[in-house]
Amino acid sequence: MYAPDSPYRERFRLTLEHRPVDRCPFDLGGTPQATIDEESTREALAQYLGFDGPALPEDEYFDRRISEALDIDFRRVGRELSFETGRRQQISATEFIDEWGSRFCFSGIYWERVAGPLWEATLDQVAAYQFPTAAQIPPGTLDDFARHAQQLYQHSPYVVAACHPVFGVLELACWLCGYDYLMLQLAADPEFIHLLFGKILAYQKSIIREYYRRLGPYLHLTTSGDDFGTQKGAFMSPAMFREFVIPYLRERIAYTALFTDAVYMHHTCGAVFELIPDLIDVGVRVLNPIQPMADGMDPARLKAAYGDQLVFHGGLDTQEVLPSNDPAGIDAAVEHLLAAMHPETDGGFIFAPAHNLQRDVSPASIARSYRTAREHFNAKALSPRLLS
Repeated sequence: MYAPDSPYRERFRLTLEHRPVDRCPFDLGGTPQATIDEESTREALAQYLGFDGPALPEDEYFDRRISEALDIDFRRVGRELSFETGRRQQISATEFIDEWGSRFCFSGIYWERVAGPLWEATLDQVAAYQFPTAAQIPPGTLDDFARHAQQLYQHSPYVVAACHPVFGVLELACWLCGYDYLMLQLAADPEFIHLLFGKILAYQKSIIREYYRRLGPYLHLTTSGDDFGTQKGAFMSPAMFREFVIPYLRERIAYTALFTDAVYMHHTCGAVFELIPDLIDVGVRVLNPIQPMADGMDPARLKAAYGDQLVFHGGLDTQEVLPSNDPAGIDAAVEHLLAAMHPETDGGFIFAPAHNLQRDVSPASIARSYRTAREHFNAKALSPRLLS
Protein backbone atom coordinates (compact mmCIF):
# COMPACT_ATOMS: atom_id res chain seq x y z
CA MET A 1 0.00 0.00 0.00
CA TYR A 2 2.82 2.39 0.82
CA ALA A 3 5.67 2.65 -1.64
CA PRO A 4 8.98 2.53 0.29
CA ASP A 5 10.39 5.37 -1.81
CA SER A 6 7.48 7.71 -1.07
CA PRO A 7 8.01 10.05 1.89
CA TYR A 8 4.42 11.24 1.55
CA ARG A 9 2.89 7.79 1.97
CA GLU A 10 5.33 6.83 4.69
CA ARG A 11 4.54 10.04 6.56
CA PHE A 12 0.84 9.24 6.30
CA ARG A 13 1.42 5.72 7.61
CA LEU A 14 3.32 7.02 10.62
CA THR A 15 0.64 9.63 11.23
CA LEU A 16 -2.06 6.94 11.31
CA GLU A 17 0.04 4.86 13.69
CA HIS A 18 0.52 7.86 16.01
CA ARG A 19 4.27 7.71 15.64
CA PRO A 20 6.73 10.61 15.32
CA VAL A 21 7.01 12.23 11.86
CA ASP A 22 9.45 14.59 10.19
CA ARG A 23 6.49 16.88 9.73
CA CYS A 24 2.77 16.27 9.74
CA PRO A 25 1.09 15.75 6.35
CA PHE A 26 -0.19 18.92 4.66
CA ASP A 27 -3.52 19.18 2.85
CA LEU A 28 -5.01 21.82 0.59
CA GLY A 29 -7.07 20.65 -2.36
CA GLY A 30 -6.18 17.02 -1.73
CA THR A 31 -9.56 16.41 -0.08
CA PRO A 32 -12.87 18.19 -0.71
CA GLN A 33 -13.08 19.32 2.94
CA ALA A 34 -9.98 21.55 2.75
CA THR A 35 -9.77 23.20 -0.63
CA ILE A 36 -10.44 26.43 -2.53
CA ASP A 37 -13.69 26.19 -4.46
CA GLU A 38 -13.59 29.52 -6.30
CA GLU A 39 -11.48 29.50 -9.43
CA SER A 40 -10.58 33.18 -9.06
CA THR A 41 -9.11 32.56 -5.60
CA ARG A 42 -7.06 29.61 -6.86
CA GLU A 43 -5.81 31.71 -9.78
CA ALA A 44 -4.81 34.53 -7.44
CA LEU A 45 -2.85 32.11 -5.26
CA ALA A 46 -1.08 30.64 -8.30
CA GLN A 47 -0.12 34.13 -9.45
CA TYR A 48 1.12 35.01 -5.96
CA LEU A 49 3.32 31.91 -6.03
CA GLY A 50 4.79 33.09 -9.33
CA PHE A 51 2.97 30.93 -11.86
CA ASP A 52 1.82 32.32 -15.21
CA GLY A 53 -1.32 31.28 -17.03
CA PRO A 54 -4.24 29.07 -15.98
CA ALA A 55 -4.07 25.64 -14.41
CA LEU A 56 -3.52 22.72 -16.76
CA PRO A 57 -6.75 21.39 -18.31
CA GLU A 58 -6.33 17.99 -16.63
CA ASP A 59 -6.11 19.59 -13.16
CA GLU A 60 -9.80 19.01 -12.55
CA TYR A 61 -9.67 19.19 -8.76
CA PHE A 62 -6.85 21.55 -7.93
CA ASP A 63 -3.94 23.35 -9.58
CA ARG A 64 -1.01 20.94 -9.25
CA ARG A 65 1.45 23.85 -9.32
CA ILE A 66 -0.02 25.07 -6.03
CA SER A 67 0.03 21.55 -4.57
CA GLU A 68 3.69 21.13 -5.44
CA ALA A 69 4.70 24.60 -4.22
CA LEU A 70 3.01 24.06 -0.85
CA ASP A 71 4.31 20.47 -0.65
CA ILE A 72 0.83 18.97 -0.25
CA ASP A 73 0.80 15.25 0.60
CA PHE A 74 -2.61 14.33 -0.86
CA ARG A 75 -4.10 14.10 -4.35
CA ARG A 76 -7.84 13.81 -4.86
CA VAL A 77 -9.83 11.47 -7.10
CA GLY A 78 -13.55 10.96 -7.72
CA ARG A 79 -16.42 13.15 -6.58
CA GLU A 80 -19.96 13.05 -5.25
CA LEU A 81 -21.87 11.69 -8.20
CA SER A 82 -24.51 13.27 -10.38
CA PHE A 83 -27.29 11.27 -12.01
CA GLU A 84 -29.40 11.38 -15.14
CA THR A 85 -32.80 11.11 -13.45
CA GLY A 86 -34.75 13.40 -15.79
CA ARG A 87 -35.58 15.78 -12.93
CA ARG A 88 -33.00 18.45 -13.74
CA GLN A 89 -34.39 21.72 -15.13
CA GLN A 90 -32.69 25.06 -15.82
CA ILE A 91 -35.28 27.63 -14.77
CA SER A 92 -33.17 30.75 -15.30
CA ALA A 93 -29.57 31.91 -15.11
CA THR A 94 -29.88 32.02 -11.33
CA GLU A 95 -32.27 29.15 -10.59
CA PHE A 96 -32.41 25.43 -11.38
CA ILE A 97 -33.81 22.09 -10.17
CA ASP A 98 -31.31 19.28 -9.66
CA GLU A 99 -31.53 15.54 -10.27
CA TRP A 100 -33.05 15.01 -6.82
CA GLY A 101 -35.86 17.50 -7.43
CA SER A 102 -34.39 20.19 -5.16
CA ARG A 103 -34.64 23.83 -6.24
CA PHE A 104 -31.55 26.08 -6.06
CA CYS A 105 -31.02 29.83 -6.36
CA PHE A 106 -27.68 31.60 -6.82
CA SER A 107 -26.73 33.84 -3.89
CA GLY A 108 -23.78 35.56 -5.50
CA ILE A 109 -21.20 33.06 -4.26
CA TYR A 110 -22.98 29.73 -3.79
CA TRP A 111 -26.04 27.96 -5.13
CA GLU A 112 -28.43 27.79 -2.18
CA ARG A 113 -31.10 25.10 -1.78
CA VAL A 114 -34.50 26.77 -1.35
CA ALA A 115 -36.88 23.80 -1.66
CA GLY A 116 -36.70 20.01 -1.57
CA PRO A 117 -38.87 17.24 -3.04
CA LEU A 118 -39.92 15.92 0.39
CA TRP A 119 -40.51 19.17 2.28
CA GLU A 120 -43.28 18.40 4.79
CA ALA A 121 -43.73 14.99 3.19
CA THR A 122 -45.98 12.25 4.54
CA LEU A 123 -44.84 8.69 5.22
CA ASP A 124 -46.46 7.56 1.98
CA GLN A 125 -44.64 10.26 0.01
CA VAL A 126 -41.31 9.14 1.46
CA ALA A 127 -42.12 5.54 0.56
CA ALA A 128 -42.96 6.55 -3.02
CA TYR A 129 -39.92 8.79 -3.60
CA GLN A 130 -37.48 7.31 -6.13
CA PHE A 131 -33.79 7.65 -5.30
CA PRO A 132 -31.19 7.81 -8.08
CA THR A 133 -29.67 4.51 -9.17
CA ALA A 134 -26.24 3.38 -10.28
CA ALA A 135 -27.65 2.88 -13.78
CA GLN A 136 -28.26 6.65 -13.94
CA ILE A 137 -24.58 7.58 -13.42
CA PRO A 138 -23.39 9.20 -16.69
CA PRO A 139 -21.60 6.58 -18.83
CA GLY A 140 -17.84 6.44 -18.43
CA THR A 141 -17.74 8.45 -15.19
CA LEU A 142 -16.60 5.63 -12.92
CA ASP A 143 -14.09 4.28 -15.43
CA ASP A 144 -12.53 7.75 -15.74
CA PHE A 145 -12.27 8.01 -11.95
CA ALA A 146 -10.65 4.58 -11.75
CA ARG A 147 -8.06 5.41 -14.42
CA HIS A 148 -7.14 8.61 -12.58
CA ALA A 149 -6.84 6.78 -9.24
CA GLN A 150 -4.71 4.02 -10.77
CA GLN A 151 -2.41 6.56 -12.41
CA LEU A 152 -1.83 8.41 -9.14
CA TYR A 153 -1.42 5.23 -7.14
CA GLN A 154 1.10 3.65 -9.49
CA HIS A 155 2.94 6.68 -10.86
CA SER A 156 2.99 9.33 -8.14
CA PRO A 157 4.39 9.46 -4.61
CA TYR A 158 1.31 11.03 -3.08
CA VAL A 159 -1.44 9.79 -0.78
CA VAL A 160 -4.48 9.07 -2.99
CA ALA A 161 -7.68 10.40 -1.39
CA ALA A 162 -11.14 9.70 -2.77
CA CYS A 163 -14.13 11.94 -2.38
CA HIS A 164 -17.00 9.75 -1.19
CA PRO A 165 -19.63 9.42 -3.96
CA VAL A 166 -22.74 9.87 -1.79
CA PHE A 167 -24.07 12.41 0.68
CA GLY A 168 -24.49 11.65 4.39
CA VAL A 169 -27.72 10.20 5.76
CA LEU A 170 -28.57 13.20 7.98
CA GLU A 171 -27.62 15.99 5.60
CA LEU A 172 -29.33 14.35 2.62
CA ALA A 173 -32.50 13.83 4.67
CA CYS A 174 -32.41 17.49 5.72
CA TRP A 175 -31.93 18.64 2.14
CA LEU A 176 -34.79 16.50 0.89
CA CYS A 177 -37.20 17.37 3.70
CA GLY A 178 -35.99 20.74 5.01
CA TYR A 179 -33.98 21.12 8.21
CA ASP A 180 -36.84 22.32 10.39
CA TYR A 181 -39.19 19.55 9.32
CA LEU A 182 -36.55 16.81 9.60
CA MET A 183 -35.56 17.91 13.10
CA LEU A 184 -39.21 17.89 14.20
CA GLN A 185 -39.64 14.40 12.75
CA LEU A 186 -36.61 13.15 14.69
CA ALA A 187 -38.47 14.02 17.87
CA ALA A 188 -42.03 13.22 16.81
CA ASP A 189 -42.03 10.39 14.26
CA PRO A 190 -39.32 7.70 14.50
CA GLU A 191 -41.11 5.59 11.88
CA PHE A 192 -40.73 8.39 9.35
CA ILE A 193 -37.03 8.78 10.13
CA HIS A 194 -36.19 5.09 9.93
CA LEU A 195 -38.09 4.70 6.66
CA LEU A 196 -36.27 7.66 5.11
CA PHE A 197 -32.85 6.81 6.53
CA GLY A 198 -33.25 3.18 5.47
CA LYS A 199 -33.97 4.25 1.90
CA ILE A 200 -30.96 6.56 1.96
CA LEU A 201 -28.72 3.74 3.20
CA ALA A 202 -29.95 1.41 0.44
CA TYR A 203 -29.17 4.13 -2.11
CA GLN A 204 -25.75 4.75 -0.54
CA LYS A 205 -24.81 1.05 -0.68
CA SER A 206 -25.88 0.67 -4.29
CA ILE A 207 -23.57 3.52 -5.32
CA ILE A 208 -20.73 2.60 -2.95
CA ARG A 209 -20.59 -0.88 -4.46
CA GLU A 210 -20.08 0.37 -8.03
CA TYR A 211 -17.74 3.25 -7.09
CA TYR A 212 -15.33 1.37 -4.84
CA ARG A 213 -15.24 -1.76 -6.96
CA ARG A 214 -13.43 0.42 -9.48
CA LEU A 215 -11.49 2.90 -7.34
CA GLY A 216 -10.98 0.91 -4.15
CA PRO A 217 -7.68 -0.86 -4.94
CA TYR A 218 -5.93 2.45 -5.60
CA LEU A 219 -6.91 4.44 -2.51
CA HIS A 220 -5.15 5.27 0.74
CA LEU A 221 -7.89 7.49 2.17
CA THR A 222 -11.56 8.05 1.49
CA THR A 223 -13.64 10.94 2.74
CA SER A 224 -17.25 11.44 3.71
CA GLY A 225 -19.27 14.34 5.00
CA ASP A 226 -22.36 14.72 7.16
CA ASP A 227 -22.72 17.74 9.44
CA PHE A 228 -23.83 16.84 12.96
CA GLY A 229 -23.41 20.16 14.77
CA THR A 230 -23.88 23.90 14.93
CA GLN A 231 -21.49 26.49 16.31
CA LYS A 232 -22.93 25.93 19.80
CA GLY A 233 -23.70 22.23 19.98
CA ALA A 234 -24.82 19.06 18.24
CA PHE A 235 -28.08 18.90 16.30
CA MET A 236 -29.35 16.26 18.72
CA SER A 237 -28.50 14.55 21.99
CA PRO A 238 -25.95 11.72 22.02
CA ALA A 239 -28.77 9.28 22.80
CA MET A 240 -30.79 10.40 19.77
CA PHE A 241 -27.63 10.38 17.64
CA ARG A 242 -26.99 6.75 18.61
CA GLU A 243 -30.59 5.79 17.84
CA PHE A 244 -31.08 7.51 14.50
CA VAL A 245 -27.72 8.23 12.88
CA ILE A 246 -25.06 5.85 14.16
CA PRO A 247 -26.64 2.57 12.90
CA TYR A 248 -26.72 3.91 9.34
CA LEU A 249 -23.24 5.43 9.48
CA ARG A 250 -21.86 2.19 10.92
CA GLU A 251 -23.31 0.16 8.06
CA ARG A 252 -22.10 2.68 5.47
CA ILE A 253 -18.52 2.50 6.75
CA ALA A 254 -18.56 -1.29 7.08
CA TYR A 255 -19.97 -1.69 3.59
CA THR A 256 -17.35 0.65 2.11
CA ALA A 257 -14.64 -1.48 3.76
CA LEU A 258 -15.78 -4.50 1.72
CA PHE A 259 -14.39 -2.84 -1.42
CA THR A 260 -11.36 -0.85 -0.25
CA ASP A 261 -8.70 -0.80 2.45
CA ALA A 262 -8.74 2.99 2.40
CA VAL A 263 -8.71 4.75 5.76
CA TYR A 264 -12.08 6.35 6.50
CA MET A 265 -12.14 10.12 7.11
CA HIS A 266 -15.33 11.86 8.15
CA HIS A 267 -16.19 15.55 8.02
CA THR A 268 -18.64 17.23 10.35
CA CYS A 269 -18.78 20.92 11.11
CA GLY A 270 -19.77 22.25 14.49
CA ALA A 271 -19.49 21.55 18.20
CA VAL A 272 -19.54 17.74 18.22
CA PHE A 273 -17.15 16.90 21.07
CA GLU A 274 -19.66 14.65 22.83
CA LEU A 275 -20.40 12.68 19.64
CA ILE A 276 -16.77 11.78 18.90
CA PRO A 277 -16.71 8.50 20.88
CA ASP A 278 -19.53 7.17 18.71
CA LEU A 279 -17.70 8.18 15.53
CA ILE A 280 -14.61 6.33 16.71
CA ASP A 281 -16.73 3.30 17.55
CA VAL A 282 -18.17 3.00 14.02
CA GLY A 283 -14.80 3.17 12.29
CA VAL A 284 -13.91 6.81 11.67
CA ARG A 285 -10.10 7.03 11.81
CA VAL A 286 -9.58 10.61 10.61
CA LEU A 287 -11.88 13.38 11.82
CA ASN A 288 -12.27 16.67 9.95
CA PRO A 289 -12.30 19.38 10.99
CA ILE A 290 -11.12 20.80 14.23
CA GLN A 291 -13.40 23.84 14.08
CA PRO A 292 -11.63 25.84 16.79
CA MET A 293 -14.24 28.61 17.12
CA ALA A 294 -17.05 26.11 17.81
CA ASP A 295 -17.88 25.47 21.45
CA GLY A 296 -15.75 22.76 23.06
CA MET A 297 -13.61 22.14 19.99
CA ASP A 298 -10.33 23.57 21.25
CA PRO A 299 -7.47 21.60 19.64
CA ALA A 300 -5.68 20.90 22.91
CA ARG A 301 -8.89 19.55 24.47
CA LEU A 302 -9.53 17.28 21.49
CA LYS A 303 -5.96 16.00 21.46
CA ALA A 304 -6.03 15.25 25.19
CA ALA A 305 -9.37 13.43 25.00
CA TYR A 306 -9.11 11.52 21.73
CA GLY A 307 -5.59 12.01 20.36
CA ASP A 308 -4.61 8.38 20.86
CA GLN A 309 -7.70 7.12 19.00
CA LEU A 310 -8.16 9.55 16.13
CA VAL A 311 -6.13 11.42 13.56
CA PHE A 312 -7.32 15.03 13.39
CA HIS A 313 -7.42 16.87 10.06
CA GLY A 314 -7.56 20.66 9.80
CA GLY A 315 -7.88 23.17 12.59
CA LEU A 316 -6.47 26.44 11.24
CA ASP A 317 -9.38 28.78 11.84
CA THR A 318 -11.23 30.02 8.74
CA GLN A 319 -13.80 32.12 10.58
CA GLU A 320 -11.58 34.80 12.11
CA VAL A 321 -7.85 34.05 11.90
CA LEU A 322 -7.28 33.50 8.18
CA PRO A 323 -9.80 36.15 7.01
CA SER A 324 -8.04 38.69 9.25
CA ASN A 325 -5.04 38.47 6.89
CA ASP A 326 -2.88 39.47 9.84
CA PRO A 327 0.57 37.89 9.45
CA ALA A 328 1.39 37.87 13.15
CA GLY A 329 -2.01 36.45 14.04
CA ILE A 330 -1.71 33.71 11.42
CA ASP A 331 1.79 32.78 12.61
CA ALA A 332 0.57 32.58 16.21
CA ALA A 333 -2.46 30.47 15.26
CA VAL A 334 -0.34 27.99 13.29
CA GLU A 335 2.14 27.66 16.16
CA HIS A 336 -0.67 27.25 18.71
CA LEU A 337 -2.32 24.53 16.61
CA LEU A 338 0.86 22.57 16.04
CA ALA A 339 1.87 22.87 19.68
CA ALA A 340 -1.54 21.49 20.71
CA MET A 341 -1.33 18.59 18.24
CA HIS A 342 2.47 17.97 18.61
CA PRO A 343 2.65 15.58 15.63
CA GLU A 344 6.45 15.50 15.69
CA THR A 345 6.27 13.40 18.85
CA ASP A 346 3.26 11.15 18.22
CA GLY A 347 1.78 11.78 14.78
CA GLY A 348 -1.99 11.90 14.68
CA PHE A 349 -2.46 15.22 12.86
CA ILE A 350 -2.87 16.54 9.30
CA PHE A 351 -2.31 20.27 8.85
CA ALA A 352 -5.01 22.08 6.87
CA PRO A 353 -7.50 24.92 7.20
CA ALA A 354 -10.57 24.12 9.26
CA HIS A 355 -12.67 24.19 6.09
CA ASN A 356 -12.63 25.43 2.50
CA LEU A 357 -10.98 28.82 1.97
CA GLN A 358 -13.14 31.71 0.83
CA ARG A 359 -12.32 34.82 -1.18
CA ASP A 360 -11.74 36.81 2.03
CA VAL A 361 -8.45 34.95 2.66
CA SER A 362 -5.57 36.54 0.71
CA PRO A 363 -3.04 34.49 -1.27
CA ALA A 364 -0.30 35.86 1.00
CA SER A 365 -2.12 34.52 4.06
CA ILE A 366 -2.57 31.07 2.54
CA ALA A 367 1.09 30.81 1.55
CA ARG A 368 2.22 32.17 4.90
CA SER A 369 0.26 29.59 6.88
CA TYR A 370 1.99 26.70 5.07
CA ARG A 371 5.39 28.35 5.25
CA THR A 372 4.98 28.86 9.00
CA ALA A 373 3.85 25.25 9.45
CA ARG A 374 6.86 24.00 7.53
CA GLU A 375 9.26 26.21 9.48
CA HIS A 376 7.77 24.81 12.70
CA PHE A 377 9.39 21.51 11.82
CA ASN A 378 12.74 23.15 11.06
CA ALA A 379 12.68 21.77 7.53
CA LYS A 380 13.90 23.44 4.37
CA ALA A 381 11.08 24.91 2.27
CA LEU A 382 10.83 23.16 -1.09
CA SER A 383 9.69 26.27 -2.93
CA PRO A 384 11.50 29.61 -2.75
CA ARG A 385 8.18 31.24 -3.64
CA LEU A 386 7.03 30.58 -0.06
CA LEU A 387 9.87 32.67 1.29
CA SER A 388 8.85 35.88 -0.45
